[in-house]
Amino acid sequence: MLYELFKLLQQYDFPGARLFNYTSFRALSVIVLALLISTIFGEYFIRFFRKRQISETLRDLDSTNLKQGVPTMGGIIIIVSVLVPCLLIGRLNNVYMILLLITTVWLGVVGFIDDYIKTFKKNKDGIPGKAKVISQVVLGLIIGVTLYMSPQAVMRENISVEVNKQIEVQHRSTPEKLNKTTIPFIKNHNFDYSEIFSFCGEYANAAGWIFFVIITIFIVTAVSNGANLNDGMDGMLAGNAAIMGVTLAVLAYVSSHVGWAEYLNIMYLPGSEEVVIFSFAFIGALIGFLWYNSFPAQVFMGDTGSLTIGGIIAVIAILIHKEILLVLICGIFVIENLSVILQTAYFKQGKKKGVRQRIFRCAPLHHHYSITDNKLDKECKYLLKGPQRPMHESKITVRFWIVTIIMAAITLMTLKIR
Repeated sequence: MLYELFKLLQQYDFPGARLFNYTSFRALSVIVLALLISTIFGEYFIRFFRKRQISETLRDLDSTNLKQGVPTMGGIIIIVSVLVPCLLIGRLNNVYMILLLITTVWLGVVGFIDDYIKTFKKNKDGIPGKAKVISQVVLGLIIGVTLYMSPQAVMRENISVEVNKQIEVQHRSTPEKLNKTTIPFIKNHNFDYSEIFSFCGEYANAAGWIFFVIITIFIVTAVSNGANLNDGMDGMLAGNAAIMGVTLAVLAYVSSHVGWAEYLNIMYLPGSEEVVIFSFAFIGALIGFLWYNSFPAQVFMGDTGSLTIGGIIAVIAILIHKEILLVLICGIFVIENLSVILQTAYFKQGKKKGVRQRIFRCAPLHHHYSITDNKLDKECKYLLKGPQRPMHESKITVRFWIVTIIMAAITLMTLKIR
């Protein structure tokens, strides 16, 4: 809205109107606005929910005096704090911005319904798992198909040319509809999905796009659920997601700037500066939410926040063709997912033998370090004993943040190490 207004005012030489031409100015504007909205709106939100005693029934594992009665569904704070700055300052005719706004609203609604059932209907299961997965699959399908069909979703591929006996990086003169992604630590790191289906002949490109859509569906579902699992301690997911958001914002910025793209030898994505704008709003909303969500939490984000956060991270990476890097960026989510899968598989294997066994004291992994001995199953054999004394959740949270920072640094190093 404001972007179009100031674009109009430029014609009349309105003072300061041209500032909106700069991605850096708009990015800083949205992060400040998102921070203000999340901190100011967050206070009213918490007060409103507390008066009406709207809180989720917690598991025994989380049932402490500090956590009982804490308002949930705080993901609404994050969603509002992301949407308002983007609607005001973003370019709303940009396909990347549109897809990110759809992702935020779509998964926000799914998470809200899930929290509503848990909170108001007192049904701890919430939305059936299949329905939740179907909603994520449909969103992934929308993202993948839109990127295939939209004329805005193009790239100028980076190529190496010899100039005066020296190799220089240049970009193709015209944008093209290419189905390529970035492979880390590889010199010629642009990989075309259609190469997998070269045996299909003239249908290789179509097969590559179909495969890309399937990959998109898988990534949106996996990262969204991984974020949901990571949301188990005060400030845990909000802090991790903010770090991931900064990493993706850097990757989006260098991909949207032809100079930086040429210097770093990466593909240039015209129009992807709107991903930068959205990413900064996302970061600001998460940092503002941490004001209330850090230990001891005054509000929980619930599935309204966790599903949305995971979906946003996944879609940003897909839009800038860095989806393979999510293995590094979302390393914590991968570990949390694996801990649950391994725990379930190991328990079922023991059940067939008539033995009660588990790998971790509790899954997802972050609970392994906090659970006390009196909460353990006395008849169960645990493969990993865990710390001698349970860690405080704030220590676990900060250590998980540190791991995410390390993974983020490694991710950014891939821009130069190959």
